[in-house]
Amino acid sequence: MSADYNRTVVEVFEQACKQYADSAAFTCMGHTLTYRDIDQLSARFASYLQNHTALEPGDRIAVQLPNVLQYPVAVFGAMRAGLVVVNTNPLYTAHEIKHQLKDSGAKALVVLANIAKAASEVIKDTQVEQVIVTELADLHPPVKRVLLNFAVKYVKKMVPPFSFDDPVGLRQALALGEQKAFSPVAVKPEDVIVLQYTGGTTGVAKGAMLTNRNLVANKMQLCEHLSEALRENQEVFITPLPLYHIYAFTLHCMAGLSLGSQSVLIPNPRDIPAFVKALQGVPFTVFVGLNTLFNALCRNEDFLKLDFSSLRLTSSGGMALTAAAAERWKKVTGSEVCEGYGLTETSPVVCANQPGRIQLGTVGTPVPDTECKVIDEEGNSLPNGESGELCTRGPQVMKGYWQRPDATAEALDSEGWFKTGDMAVIQDDGYVKIVDRKKDMINVSGFKVFPNEVEDVLCSHEDITEAAVVGIPDDEGSEVVKAFIVSTNKDLTLEQVREFAKTKLTAYKVPHQVEFRDELPKTNVGKVLRRELRDAEPQ
Repeated sequence: MSADYNRTVVEVFEQACKQYADSAAFTCMGHTLTYRDIDQLSARFASYLQNHTALEPGDRIAVQLPNVLQYPVAVFGAMRAGLVVVNTNPLYTAHEIKHQLKDSGAKALVVLANIAKAASEVIKDTQVEQVIVTELADLHPPVKRVLLNFAVKYVKKMVPPFSFDDPVGLRQALALGEQKAFSPVAVKPEDVIVLQYTGGTTGVAKGAMLTNRNLVANKMQLCEHLSEALRENQEVFITPLPLYHIYAFTLHCMAGLSLGSQSVLIPNPRDIPAFVKALQGVPFTVFVGLNTLFNALCRNEDFLKLDFSSLRLTSSGGMALTAAAAERWKKVTGSEVCEGYGLTETSPVVCANQPGRIQLGTVGTPVPDTECKVIDEEGNSLPNGESGELCTRGPQVMKGYWQRPDATAEALDSEGWFKTGDMAVIQDDGYVKIVDRKKDMINVSGFKVFPNEVEDVLCSHEDITEAAVVGIPDDEGSEVVKAFIVSTNKDLTLEQVREFAKTKLTAYKVPHQVEFRDELPKTNVGKVLRRELRDAEPQ
């Protein structure tokens, strides 16, 4: 199997386009592009980049798009032109965009008009020479395109004013690219193909250098690990998680695409009513989500009325899955949730549960050709059953951090082991249980408290929909547990929460303080930002 890792992402993409040419590839807002469509449009974009810009193979191009049809066209077009893709979060502030564009040295930017204002404010402080702007419905049929783009811009006023020097519209770029075929670029498996920036929730965002081999390997590892669930040219994926996030990219644009699957793109998963409307009448077979999304959907009455008879696989990642959310999802859809685990630096999948062999509360077993171990503070390997920092080694582990040799040396040792920063236990049966982030661990008078455990218990309360737990300093120089709770019952009290927690948790793990909130701060993917909650507390 390992020999097959020595392919490039473009080879995988082009083979899928040839093999499944007439099959549906990506659907968004009611319009579908086939594999042939994606092949042709990305080829035109590659030609435009090669023949109408000063970009050279190896240059970086930032792609700042939500889940719209333009995303696969721009990304695979850029890769076919020999460029390195810098996936850029559409929700970034001007400050965050500036950091990423400058750090990566990106020379081009593809951006959706709706969110272009932030980039336009800082673009002159970066190395970006060419900006390609696209409107929401640019790849839809003519009448629908004109109506939708007009409505978005002038009726809903969803396009704040922005200004770039000599921007090019995506449709114009595709028309220019159609005049001449692109020239295939010789790329090696070990070449970097994506700069994937870490979320920055634990510091300044760093660019993980992911190679062709990393992404192709993880695609193949996933397909083999889930071979009993993923059928060739038959699956319909629901795609609410952003494709610019490596979890969704590898699942939909690598694994799903290589099998000839259809991905139904959800541009704004926060708009639950619109999300559910997009699912109506769609015989989806695979649903990819995360804890907060499962909770939100299961509270929507229209979602409960959907037909789930085709759903064969539900995949969860990105944050810890609570038992309450998993049970609620299974009750509503009939589908067990397969929780997995990974990181930006591992392309991303390290472990995953397999359908029919799910152990709730674990992230499953390592995918093929992947090793895992846990170590203590001194770096010594620990036996099964003991908690320590999880380390992993395999062909999906990044080349290193972009222009950060010190950070690379700190995370990757000479034998290829990557320190994840997550605390874990490896069971005797090989299943891995993530205890928590190393930096989120709470020290209560010398006792370790893992937020995930407390949050899982709190979320099992019938009135609690979301919970986040952090440690805050006490007068003794130690820490106490504080819980931030979103509840459906406005009369729920601190005393009631504590009494409930005491029935399931040792005394030192029971929240000392409770703060009720209407919502919890989250990343673009929906992961709760414990650090933001912790930093807001008086020290």
